[in-house]
Amino acid sequence: MVKKFTATCDFGGQKSPVTLYIGNPAAGSHPLGFQSKWLSSTKGGNVPPDIMDSFSKLAEISEKNRVSFEELCAYVIDELKANSNLEADAKQGSALSAQSAEAKK
Repeated sequence: MVKKFTATCDFGGQKSPVTLYIGNPAAGSHPLGFQSKWLSSTKGGNVPPDIMDSFSKLAEISEKNRVSFEELCAYVIDELKANSNLEADAKQGSALSAQSAEAKK
């Protein structure tokens, strides 16, 4: 099952979101290699190096531990979203707490 995610890619200094698709890569291929090449040659965009490196590491981990690359990626993306939501909730809670403290003065 192919998963998708959105990455902010660089188009000559302009940053734009791009939907990338994650599937099980062929042995010896970078998981985003074909999409990165297509994005570069047809649209003039580049997938950020840190994203390319991260997916390369995830592919190595999935091979080493014999787990589905797609499932591993889905898990990592879900965890990142959860952490982001938790951070946003904590900031909102701090702001509400500060407002409450100001109102009591």
